[in-house]
Amino acid sequence: MKTFPIMIAALALSLTTATAFAEDEYNRSTGITTAGVPLGLHGVDAVALSTIHDVAEGSAVNTVVVDGVAYYFASAESARTFEAEPERYLPQFGGFCAFAVALGKKFDGDPRYADIVDGKLYLFVNEEILHKYRKDRTNILRNAERTWPSIRHTAVSDL
Repeated sequence: MKTFPIMIAALALSLTTATAFAEDEYNRSTGITTAGVPLGLHGVDAVALSTIHDVAEGSAVNTVVVDGVAYYFASAESARTFEAEPERYLPQFGGFCAFAVALGKKFDGDPRYADIVDGKLYLFVNEEILHKYRKDRTNILRNAERTWPSIRHTAVSDL
């Protein structure tokens, strides 16, 4: 049967395409969680990070999936808070480094290097970049906001 290999190839292509799209829009792990989707925000509780600026490790027991990305929370209460208003707690720019986005790139956003401005969570790739950002916060965020729509759906490898 020649149709079986063709069907397998078509399925593999469709899965690759769907994964690439989501991977390029959100900064997430390459593995799959027990929820069947990749992990976002390095498994850190987004509510704790956004409200008390605390890097609290989440647990798979408290998982909420948004747009095909799993987010872990330190408590059921934190998960419920996030689930009620995910846009309030999700990191900006899909969780990619805000400084890199301002430059038209998508680099890993690390929750250990974060800033909250006007209630919005921004992540940075490392401590050095966070310090550079703090020297010109307003312009960097303005550039990132302007750049994000043009790179949001662009593959990381194409930037």
